[in-house]
Amino acid sequence: MTGMGLGVGAVARRLGVAPSTLRTWERRYRIAPSRHTAGGHRRYDETDVARLELMQRLILGGVPPEEAARAARAAGPGELAAPPAPPAAAVPAGEAPAVRALVRAAAAMDAAAMRRLVRDALDRDGVAGAWPGLLAPALIEIGARQAAGGVPVEVEHLLSDCVLGALAAVAAAAGPPVTTRPVLLACAPEEQHSLPVQALGAGLAQEGLEVRVLGARVPYPALAGAIRRTGPAAVFVWSSTAETGDPRPLADLPGTRPALRLIVGGPGWADGALPAGTRRVRTYAGAVAAARAALGLD
Repeated sequence: MTGMGLGVGAVARRLGVAPSTLRTWERRYRIAPSRHTAGGHRRYDETDVARLELMQRLILGGVPPEEAARAARAAGPGELAAPPAPPAAAVPAGEAPAVRALVRAAAAMDAAAMRRLVRDALDRDGVAGAWPGLLAPALIEIGARQAAGGVPVEVEHLLSDCVLGALAAVAAAAGPPVTTRPVLLACAPEEQHSLPVQALGAGLAQEGLEVRVLGARVPYPALAGAIRRTGPAAVFVWSSTAETGDPRPLADLPGTRPALRLIVGGPGWADGALPAGTRRVRTYAGAVAAARAALGLD
Protein backbone atom coordinates (compact mmCIF):
# COMPACT_ATOMS: atom_id res chain seq x y z
CA MET A 1 0.00 0.00 0.00
CA THR A 2 1.37 3.41 -0.93
CA GLY A 3 1.68 6.26 1.54
CA MET A 4 -1.46 7.78 0.06
CA GLY A 5 -3.44 4.57 0.60
CA LEU A 6 -5.55 2.52 -1.80
CA GLY A 7 -8.27 3.81 -4.07
CA VAL A 8 -11.79 2.40 -4.30
CA GLY A 9 -11.01 0.16 -7.27
CA ALA A 10 -7.97 -1.44 -5.67
CA VAL A 11 -9.83 -2.15 -2.41
CA ALA A 12 -12.82 -3.53 -4.31
CA ARG A 13 -10.53 -5.96 -6.18
CA ARG A 14 -8.88 -6.99 -2.92
CA LEU A 15 -12.26 -7.83 -1.34
CA GLY A 16 -13.85 -9.22 -4.50
CA VAL A 17 -16.78 -6.79 -4.54
CA ALA A 18 -17.95 -4.06 -6.88
CA PRO A 19 -16.66 -0.51 -6.25
CA SER A 20 -20.28 0.57 -5.91
CA THR A 21 -20.60 -1.79 -2.93
CA LEU A 22 -17.88 0.10 -1.06
CA ARG A 23 -19.59 3.40 -1.79
CA THR A 24 -22.89 1.98 -0.57
CA TRP A 25 -21.27 0.66 2.62
CA GLU A 26 -19.86 4.13 3.23
CA ARG A 27 -23.19 5.85 2.61
CA ARG A 28 -25.45 3.40 4.46
CA TYR A 29 -23.22 1.94 7.16
CA ARG A 30 -20.53 4.59 7.74
CA ILE A 31 -17.61 2.29 6.80
CA ALA A 32 -15.63 5.11 5.26
CA PRO A 33 -11.99 5.69 4.24
CA SER A 34 -9.98 7.78 6.66
CA ARG A 35 -8.51 10.11 4.05
CA HIS A 36 -9.11 11.76 0.71
CA THR A 37 -6.81 13.24 -1.91
CA ALA A 38 -6.71 16.94 -2.59
CA GLY A 39 -9.07 16.21 -5.46
CA GLY A 40 -11.58 14.50 -3.17
CA HIS A 41 -10.81 10.88 -4.13
CA ARG A 42 -11.23 8.24 -1.42
CA ARG A 43 -8.06 6.64 0.00
CA TYR A 44 -8.14 3.62 2.33
CA ASP A 45 -5.30 2.90 4.76
CA GLU A 46 -4.55 -0.55 6.27
CA THR A 47 -6.97 -0.06 9.17
CA ASP A 48 -9.75 1.00 6.80
CA VAL A 49 -9.20 -2.13 4.69
CA ALA A 50 -9.08 -4.33 7.80
CA ARG A 51 -12.48 -3.01 8.86
CA LEU A 52 -13.91 -3.77 5.42
CA GLU A 53 -12.43 -7.28 5.53
CA LEU A 54 -13.96 -7.85 8.95
CA MET A 55 -17.35 -6.65 7.72
CA GLN A 56 -17.09 -9.01 4.76
CA ARG A 57 -16.21 -11.97 7.02
CA LEU A 58 -19.21 -11.22 9.22
CA ILE A 59 -21.53 -11.10 6.20
CA LEU A 60 -20.11 -14.46 5.13
CA GLY A 61 -21.04 -15.80 8.55
CA GLY A 62 -24.63 -14.71 8.01
CA VAL A 63 -24.60 -11.43 9.94
CA PRO A 64 -26.88 -8.71 8.50
CA PRO A 65 -24.83 -5.95 6.86
CA GLU A 66 -25.93 -3.23 9.30
CA GLU A 67 -24.89 -5.37 12.28
CA ALA A 68 -21.65 -6.39 10.54
CA ALA A 69 -20.79 -2.74 9.91
CA ARG A 70 -21.48 -1.81 13.52
CA ALA A 71 -19.17 -4.58 14.75
CA ALA A 72 -16.46 -3.57 12.28
CA ARG A 73 -16.60 0.06 13.36
CA ALA A 74 -16.32 -0.96 17.02
CA ALA A 75 -13.56 -3.55 16.53
CA GLY A 76 -10.30 -3.00 18.33
CA PRO A 77 -6.80 -3.65 16.98
CA GLY A 78 -6.79 -7.29 18.07
CA GLU A 79 -9.95 -8.10 16.16
CA LEU A 80 -8.79 -6.19 13.09
CA ALA A 81 -5.51 -8.10 13.15
CA ALA A 82 -7.33 -11.32 12.25
CA PRO A 83 -6.39 -12.56 8.76
CA PRO A 84 -8.89 -12.17 5.94
CA ALA A 85 -11.08 -14.97 4.69
CA PRO A 86 -9.22 -17.90 3.10
CA PRO A 87 -8.03 -17.27 -0.48
CA ALA A 88 -10.65 -19.51 -2.07
CA ALA A 89 -13.41 -17.48 -0.45
CA ALA A 90 -11.82 -14.16 -1.35
CA VAL A 91 -11.68 -14.73 -5.10
CA PRO A 92 -14.04 -12.29 -6.80
CA ALA A 93 -17.23 -14.10 -7.66
CA GLY A 94 -17.02 -12.88 -11.24
CA GLU A 95 -13.88 -15.00 -11.81
CA ALA A 96 -15.53 -18.35 -10.94
CA PRO A 97 -18.14 -19.63 -13.44
CA ALA A 98 -19.80 -21.90 -10.86
CA VAL A 99 -20.13 -19.01 -8.42
CA ARG A 100 -21.53 -16.76 -11.14
CA ALA A 101 -24.12 -19.42 -11.96
CA LEU A 102 -25.18 -19.81 -8.33
CA VAL A 103 -25.37 -16.04 -7.83
CA ARG A 104 -27.51 -15.67 -10.96
CA ALA A 105 -29.84 -18.43 -9.76
CA ALA A 106 -30.10 -16.79 -6.36
CA ALA A 107 -30.82 -13.35 -7.81
CA ALA A 108 -33.58 -14.91 -9.92
CA MET A 109 -34.89 -16.75 -6.83
CA ASP A 110 -34.68 -19.98 -8.85
CA ALA A 111 -34.68 -22.41 -5.94
CA ALA A 112 -34.55 -25.50 -8.15
CA ALA A 113 -31.41 -24.27 -9.92
CA MET A 114 -29.80 -23.27 -6.63
CA ARG A 115 -30.47 -26.68 -5.11
CA ARG A 116 -29.06 -28.42 -8.18
CA LEU A 117 -25.89 -26.31 -8.27
CA VAL A 118 -25.26 -26.71 -4.55
CA ARG A 119 -26.00 -30.43 -4.57
CA ASP A 120 -23.75 -31.03 -7.61
CA ALA A 121 -20.86 -29.18 -5.95
CA LEU A 122 -21.25 -31.11 -2.72
CA ASP A 123 -21.45 -34.41 -4.59
CA ARG A 124 -18.40 -33.58 -6.66
CA ASP A 125 -16.15 -31.81 -4.14
CA GLY A 126 -17.55 -32.66 -0.71
CA VAL A 127 -18.08 -29.96 1.89
CA ALA A 128 -14.32 -29.40 2.14
CA GLY A 129 -14.22 -28.24 -1.48
CA ALA A 130 -17.70 -26.84 -2.01
CA TRP A 131 -17.76 -24.56 1.04
CA PRO A 132 -14.67 -22.46 0.21
CA GLY A 133 -14.91 -22.97 -3.54
CA LEU A 134 -18.57 -22.19 -4.17
CA LEU A 135 -20.87 -21.72 -1.20
CA ALA A 136 -18.89 -19.17 0.79
CA PRO A 137 -18.02 -16.98 -2.25
CA ALA A 138 -21.63 -16.99 -3.43
CA LEU A 139 -22.89 -16.05 0.02
CA ILE A 140 -20.34 -13.22 0.18
CA GLU A 141 -21.41 -11.92 -3.22
CA ILE A 142 -25.13 -12.07 -2.48
CA GLY A 143 -24.55 -10.46 0.92
CA ALA A 144 -22.61 -7.66 -0.72
CA ARG A 145 -25.32 -7.12 -3.34
CA GLN A 146 -28.00 -7.12 -0.68
CA ALA A 147 -26.04 -4.55 1.33
CA ALA A 148 -25.72 -2.40 -1.79
CA GLY A 149 -29.43 -2.61 -2.47
CA GLY A 150 -28.90 -4.71 -5.59
CA VAL A 151 -31.02 -7.63 -4.40
CA PRO A 152 -33.72 -7.85 -1.71
CA VAL A 153 -33.04 -9.59 1.58
CA GLU A 154 -35.28 -12.53 0.66
CA VAL A 155 -32.73 -13.52 -1.99
CA GLU A 156 -30.06 -13.93 0.68
CA HIS A 157 -32.49 -15.86 2.89
CA LEU A 158 -33.48 -18.22 0.10
CA LEU A 159 -29.87 -18.97 -0.81
CA SER A 160 -29.03 -19.63 2.85
CA ASP A 161 -32.02 -21.96 3.13
CA CYS A 162 -30.95 -23.92 0.04
CA VAL A 163 -27.42 -24.27 1.39
CA LEU A 164 -28.67 -25.38 4.81
CA GLY A 165 -30.95 -27.99 3.24
CA ALA A 166 -28.14 -29.40 1.16
CA LEU A 167 -25.76 -29.54 4.11
CA ALA A 168 -28.39 -31.34 6.19
CA ALA A 169 -28.76 -33.92 3.42
CA VAL A 170 -24.98 -34.45 3.36
CA ALA A 171 -24.91 -35.01 7.12
CA ALA A 172 -27.86 -37.42 6.94
CA ALA A 173 -26.20 -39.44 4.16
CA ALA A 174 -22.85 -39.77 5.92
CA GLY A 175 -21.79 -43.29 6.79
CA PRO A 176 -21.31 -44.64 10.31
CA PRO A 177 -18.71 -42.61 12.23
CA VAL A 178 -15.27 -44.08 12.78
CA THR A 179 -14.93 -42.29 16.12
CA THR A 180 -16.76 -42.88 19.39
CA ARG A 181 -16.26 -39.60 21.26
CA PRO A 182 -18.28 -36.87 19.55
CA VAL A 183 -17.42 -33.33 18.56
CA LEU A 184 -19.94 -30.80 19.87
CA LEU A 185 -20.64 -27.77 17.66
CA ALA A 186 -22.54 -24.76 19.00
CA CYS A 187 -23.09 -21.07 18.48
CA ALA A 188 -22.36 -18.79 21.42
CA PRO A 189 -25.33 -17.52 23.42
CA GLU A 190 -27.35 -14.99 21.39
CA GLU A 191 -25.41 -15.93 18.23
CA GLN A 192 -28.10 -16.55 15.62
CA HIS A 193 -25.95 -17.12 12.55
CA SER A 194 -25.40 -20.86 12.50
CA LEU A 195 -24.58 -21.51 8.83
CA PRO A 196 -20.81 -21.91 9.41
CA VAL A 197 -21.53 -24.39 12.23
CA GLN A 198 -23.87 -26.37 10.01
CA ALA A 199 -21.24 -26.48 7.25
CA LEU A 200 -18.59 -27.68 9.67
CA GLY A 201 -20.93 -30.33 11.08
CA ALA A 202 -21.70 -31.71 7.64
CA GLY A 203 -18.03 -31.71 6.70
CA LEU A 204 -16.97 -33.52 9.86
CA ALA A 205 -19.71 -36.10 9.29
CA GLN A 206 -18.29 -36.67 5.80
CA GLU A 207 -14.88 -37.18 7.43
CA GLY A 208 -16.37 -39.97 9.53
CA LEU A 209 -16.48 -38.09 12.83
CA GLU A 210 -19.27 -38.42 15.36
CA VAL A 211 -20.85 -34.94 15.50
CA ARG A 212 -23.51 -33.23 17.58
CA VAL A 213 -24.66 -29.89 16.14
CA LEU A 214 -26.45 -27.89 18.83
CA GLY A 215 -27.25 -24.95 16.54
CA ALA A 216 -27.81 -21.26 17.23
CA ARG A 217 -27.99 -19.40 20.55
CA VAL A 218 -26.78 -22.16 22.88
CA PRO A 219 -26.65 -20.94 26.51
CA TYR A 220 -23.47 -21.95 28.29
CA PRO A 221 -25.36 -23.95 30.96
CA ALA A 222 -26.97 -25.97 28.14
CA LEU A 223 -23.59 -26.50 26.49
CA ALA A 224 -22.14 -27.58 29.84
CA GLY A 225 -24.95 -30.08 30.24
CA ALA A 226 -24.30 -31.50 26.78
CA ILE A 227 -20.61 -31.87 27.62
CA ARG A 228 -21.40 -33.82 30.78
CA ARG A 229 -23.82 -36.13 28.97
CA THR A 230 -21.75 -36.87 25.86
CA GLY A 231 -18.10 -36.64 26.99
CA PRO A 232 -16.91 -35.04 23.74
CA ALA A 233 -13.36 -35.05 22.44
CA ALA A 234 -13.75 -31.45 21.24
CA VAL A 235 -16.17 -28.56 21.61
CA PHE A 236 -16.37 -25.91 18.88
CA VAL A 237 -18.08 -22.58 19.66
CA TRP A 238 -18.83 -20.03 16.92
CA SER A 239 -19.17 -16.27 17.38
CA SER A 240 -19.50 -13.80 14.54
CA THR A 241 -19.50 -10.54 16.53
CA ALA A 242 -17.88 -9.15 19.65
CA GLU A 243 -21.34 -8.87 21.21
CA THR A 244 -21.68 -12.68 21.23
CA GLY A 245 -17.99 -13.49 21.75
CA ASP A 246 -17.62 -13.06 25.52
CA PRO A 247 -14.81 -15.53 26.31
CA ARG A 248 -15.17 -15.53 30.11
CA PRO A 249 -17.83 -18.27 30.41
CA LEU A 250 -15.67 -20.60 28.31
CA ALA A 251 -13.34 -21.06 31.28
CA ASP A 252 -16.24 -22.47 33.34
CA LEU A 253 -17.19 -25.23 30.91
CA PRO A 254 -16.72 -28.66 32.53
CA GLY A 255 -13.77 -30.85 31.65
CA THR A 256 -13.80 -34.49 30.60
CA ARG A 257 -11.53 -37.50 30.97
CA PRO A 258 -9.67 -37.71 28.67
CA ALA A 259 -9.59 -33.93 28.44
CA LEU A 260 -11.56 -32.28 25.67
CA ARG A 261 -10.15 -29.73 23.24
CA LEU A 262 -11.92 -26.35 23.26
CA ILE A 263 -11.98 -24.76 19.80
CA VAL A 264 -13.45 -21.38 18.87
CA GLY A 265 -14.12 -19.94 15.45
CA GLY A 266 -15.46 -16.73 13.98
CA PRO A 267 -14.33 -13.09 14.17
CA GLY A 268 -16.19 -12.42 17.43
CA TRP A 269 -13.40 -13.71 19.68
CA ALA A 270 -10.48 -11.60 20.96
CA ASP A 271 -7.31 -13.71 21.09
CA GLY A 272 -5.85 -12.33 24.31
CA ALA A 273 -8.94 -13.06 26.41
CA LEU A 274 -9.44 -16.73 25.53
CA PRO A 275 -8.89 -19.33 28.28
CA ALA A 276 -5.53 -21.05 28.31
CA GLY A 277 -5.42 -24.03 26.00
CA THR A 278 -8.22 -22.79 23.72
CA ARG A 279 -7.47 -23.24 20.05
CA ARG A 280 -8.75 -20.48 17.79
CA VAL A 281 -9.28 -21.38 14.15
CA ARG A 282 -9.88 -18.95 11.31
CA THR A 283 -10.75 -21.17 8.34
CA TYR A 284 -12.95 -24.15 7.59
CA ALA A 285 -9.91 -26.33 6.95
CA GLY A 286 -8.38 -25.21 10.25
CA ALA A 287 -11.53 -26.19 12.14
CA VAL A 288 -11.56 -29.65 10.56
CA ALA A 289 -7.89 -30.14 11.34
CA ALA A 290 -8.38 -29.10 14.97
CA ALA A 291 -11.29 -31.51 15.42
CA ARG A 292 -9.35 -34.38 13.87
CA ALA A 293 -6.33 -33.62 16.04
CA ALA A 294 -8.51 -33.70 19.16
CA LEU A 295 -9.51 -37.24 18.21
CA GLY A 296 -5.95 -38.29 17.43
CA LEU A 297 -6.67 -38.75 13.73
CA ASP A 298 -3.77 -36.58 12.47
